[in-house]
Amino acid sequence: MKTMPDHKRPLAGLLVVDFSQFLSGPLCGLKLADLGARVIKIERPGSGDLCRHIYLTDTEIDGDNSLFHAINRNKESFAADLKNPMDRARLKALVARADVMLQNFRPGVIERHGFAYEDVIKYNPGIIYGSITGYGDTGPWRDLPGQDLLAQARSGLLWLTGSKDQAPTPMGLAVADMMAGNTLAQGVLAALVGRGLHGQGSRVDTSLLEAMLDFQFEVLTTHLNDGGRVPERSRVNSAHAYLGAPYGVYQTRDGYLAIAMTPSLEALAKLMDISGLEAYYDRKSDLMQHRDAIKTIIAAQVKTRSNAAWLSVLQPADIWCSEVLDWPELLASEAFSALDFVQTITRKHGVELQTLRSPLRINGETLKSGRAAPTLGQHTQEITEEMSLDQETSERQAIADHD
Repeated sequence: MKTMPDHKRPLAGLLVVDFSQFLSGPLCGLKLADLGARVIKIERPGSGDLCRHIYLTDTEIDGDNSLFHAINRNKESFAADLKNPMDRARLKALVARADVMLQNFRPGVIERHGFAYEDVIKYNPGIIYGSITGYGDTGPWRDLPGQDLLAQARSGLLWLTGSKDQAPTPMGLAVADMMAGNTLAQGVLAALVGRGLHGQGSRVDTSLLEAMLDFQFEVLTTHLNDGGRVPERSRVNSAHAYLGAPYGVYQTRDGYLAIAMTPSLEALAKLMDISGLEAYYDRKSDLMQHRDAIKTIIAAQVKTRSNAAWLSVLQPADIWCSEVLDWPELLASEAFSALDFVQTITRKHGVELQTLRSPLRINGETLKSGRAAPTLGQHTQEITEEMSLDQETSERQAIADHD
């Protein structure tokens, strides 16, 4: 697929100053960068974003872990100490030029350093100011650590996921961070459109908890409107607490098969040559009330044949199903290849690594970029000189002294 040139991307010419670290805020910055924005990442001198040193595995690339490379590609790094008056002055001069500022500190931290929204709009009233917290700016959880697993736990997602007899089951991804980052990106883009329409900047806030609640809006709406009945996870092959049999994942002779929607239980039973389900054909309510019994009967039959054998029978009959792929199988598939989803990015000194591109395509073109995550402070001097930050800082100080 053809890659869209940087200067043609929707956010080309937009400046984002990103104070955030770890995953949620930087993910928002990444989405904006892929769309063409210039994203300057603010990092602590010496150590930088703590995400540089949190290792998913033992994979280290050019001194930083793979997670940092994935989340912070296509950005610039500006090293500054928020406790240093000169660095704070430089940052204020930089933020004064920004279209967007991002931060995901705990409530009260960015405010103590003079970069609260109320402070920033005094010298940049048109800015879009995006913030992510753990649990919002008020309430008893306000100051608790805003970490992904903890947000999953407090949101009800762990309790909802997995089979009935299992312990609460986390998702295999940092889903709270990712959902919050994408939510903030959506809000920032909306605020930028709004500024173009009415000429005013705005503050955009979300939290890990709010993003996780929104992630569950479908089933929470059901819960809020069915008398508050507590959903029960299926004991057998659970995949969704609110969906009945046969919805679930079943072991085959050589792997696993996901079965979703079917025209009817009777049609499925006939296709799969399953006996013992006749008592459940007539009443749809049985698919939920007796789902464990139904799934147990189906599971016994599914084990007798291979994935390919079942797919050859079920897919032509419009049974919604799929083999469960691992990553090597996915990456080797023709479908994955057709997406052209892997890109090679190059870091300073020529270090190369592979990562995934943005999921968006605009006018048929992908948003690939060959620029890797920056080394710590790589662009500090370049940005300082380009934007005359020291000169503006001196001018501001002279005015203050005169006043």
